[in-house]
Amino acid sequence: MELGANDGLRGVPLTETRANLQAIIDEVREQSPKTLIVLAGMELPPNMGEDYTTEFRQLYADLAEINKLAFIPFILKDVGGIQSLNLKDGIHPNKAGHKIVADNVWEVIGPLIKS
Repeated sequence: MELGANDGLRGVPLTETRANLQAIIDEVREQSPKTLIVLAGMELPPNMGEDYTTEFRQLYADLAEINKLAFIPFILKDVGGIQSLNLKDGIHPNKAGHKIVADNVWEVIGPLIKS
């Protein structure tokens, strides 16, 4: 499960983002209790302010811990902010960036699938 950065980039109150993510987790668990949820974290650029960006990053870790979810701390690790790995918008990964994102995801889900 990955929300992306749109809430943060729009300055949505973090209590709302947290509540929305929790509601999604709750709904998946209610509708499909056997589904293994992996939560993918996201980070924001520093222009959103240190307090907001820190809390945005932390809410993913908190929800993963509270809900005992497998967790990818930052799905865009080694991609975010690197011009050569993103489309012209500077936000979304290009083909090379997606290969790294796939590795980031596999690092967490690979062991889960094997077990």
